[in-house]
Amino acid sequence: MRFLIQNVLEASVRVEDHITGSIGPGLLVFVGVGPEDDMSVADKMLRKLLNMRIFKDENDKTNLSVTDIGGSVLLVSQFTLYADCRRGNRPSFVNAAPPALAEELYDYLMEECRKVIPDTAGGKFGADMKVSLINNGPFTIILDSADLK
Repeated sequence: MRFLIQNVLEASVRVEDHITGSIGPGLLVFVGVGPEDDMSVADKMLRKLLNMRIFKDENDKTNLSVTDIGGSVLLVSQFTLYADCRRGNRPSFVNAAPPALAEELYDYLMEECRKVIPDTAGGKFGADMKVSLINNGPFTIILDSADLK
């Protein structure tokens, strides 16, 4: 599983002409699911995400988590995080999970995240989405479950 995490002042996702999710200060997280991922991987990634200290404290040090600041989370599914660009000029996505597994784990992440962060919003799995954001910093991190083992 891969997360592309952005500390944002605000973010939203639109499908066609409808906003499916919108947040204020917090985290915009693009979620990529691999074929070997399961709920235990999702749990580990979510724990890491929610406890990651990437928000500034009163001393301007990154010592606070999204839960510490009472922030929001916007989760957006993005299979392209598993792009393989080693050959040719067209990325291959054979390393991404099959859609049924990816959707199941994305929905699971949404449900589990809402238990901790009530203001959790999302996109629409498999849809053509337009994402808008104001990155705070900018501050962007890539979190890969392969690095957490």
